[in-house]
Amino acid sequence: MQVIINQSWLELAEGDITKQDTEAIVNAANPSLLGGGGVDGAIFRAAGPELLEECRTLGGCKTGDARITKGYRLKAKHVIHTVGPVYYRDGERAPELLASAYRRSLEVASENNVRSVSFPSISTGAYGYPIEEAAPIALRTVISYLESRTDIELVRFVLFGHSAYQVYEKALKAREQGTREQGGKGAGEQPSGIRNLP
Repeated sequence: MQVIINQSWLELAEGDITKQDTEAIVNAANPSLLGGGGVDGAIFRAAGPELLEECRTLGGCKTGDARITKGYRLKAKHVIHTVGPVYYRDGERAPELLASAYRRSLEVASENNVRSVSFPSISTGAYGYPIEEAAPIALRTVISYLESRTDIELVRFVLFGHSAYQVYEKALKAREQGTREQGGKGAGEQPSGIRNLP
């Protein structure tokens, strides 16, 4: 599924984030930035040992923040490492921290002149964030950023498995429907800037 936000593309895709050819891919990292399981481990394996060597120099990363490294053996030139919330530990702060992880990743991309970014579904694996709650936050945060900036040309959500893709697709369609209804109240254009591609 593809939509246009402002002057940028937002895509949903099912696949393997380590194989994406965007300028950067986002790693759902742990605070040490020294690798782990799931997406984190897969990215470190695909990038090769040089990624771990560079990450050792970064001094870790706080929840909701982001760091950038080279991509090494990946197709992507860069890896943006962000730490999402642990759902049951972070409690009421979890939505805010999840939004911050997406927002800070995009800010780091902009600061480094990265024009295309692929995201996984942050915190919905081992960190236990229910994907039905996480998807609307992820989409809302990314859409809000793209509405206010034009430097990032493409943001792609790369979802692992068809069920995850369907959750994000449903959330994006629901957001589209909501903005259409708002736009129908005499606004003249859709406030979110969402337009379907043919």
